[in-house]
Amino acid sequence: MKKQTFLENVIIITGASSGIGQHLALRLAEQGAWLTLAARNIEHLEEISQQCHQLGGKAIVIHTDVADQSQCKNLIESTVANYGRIDTLINNAGFGVASRFDELNELSLFEKVIQVNFFGSVYCTHYALPYLKKTHGRLVAISSIRGKLPSATADGYGASKHAMAEFFASLRNELVDSGVSVTIIYPNWVSTGITGRAIKADGMPTGKISIHEKGAMSAETCAKIIVKAVAKRKRDVVMSFEGKLGLWLRLIAPKMVDQILIKKTNKD
Repeated sequence: MKKQTFLENVIIITGASSGIGQHLALRLAEQGAWLTLAARNIEHLEEISQQCHQLGGKAIVIHTDVADQSQCKNLIESTVANYGRIDTLINNAGFGVASRFDELNELSLFEKVIQVNFFGSVYCTHYALPYLKKTHGRLVAISSIRGKLPSATADGYGASKHAMAEFFASLRNELVDSGVSVTIIYPNWVSTGITGRAIKADGMPTGKISIHEKGAMSAETCAKIIVKAVAKRKRDVVMSFEGKLGLWLRLIAPKMVDQILIKKTNKD
């Protein structure tokens, strides 16, 4: 990857206050990117913004709850007002849920995860797309291996990631002659603390890191892989051998894969 790929490239990162989004910001700042950092936690964003400036990039901070369409519109318009264009949009914002579907007394939590993880990316993409077409830019969706494989828990997270995967894959076909590339990322477990922040059926975070997240790929390593893939305008990136094997096995032995997933879930 050429070091100049993202030099002065105007990049919006949602969910930039922690985890993968934070490390994407730092990695891209090292290459001289002009960043817009979006999330709800302004204090964390400001700290990351300072680090980005120290690394040689530019960064502005915009408080954004991607579940709110008007805030997504403001995010895009504020970026254009500051930088004059948009070259790359990285739809990274999202959160996890730790609840079986049959444990939910009502559906507000299920709706919330769909609203943030799926519609948040749709809203941002809708408002950014006219500008990305002008720059022949890059559109990035951080899905999950659960966007390709089922889980043993119908918690809404997997549904949101499946929806992202289909939407952006179809949008890629729609944009084939536009010059805009669409890269969909399918991480497996990444050590970001997401399982500790995952919301239970009672609305409270678990406060406990899953055994599957312990010892998983670091957010820094994940960000490096993503940056390389986006620079090359790759279509799809399934990050783990386990994920690739699961996809292959599901074609020939779907019941066996389901049994493995159920067993893994019950261990947690």
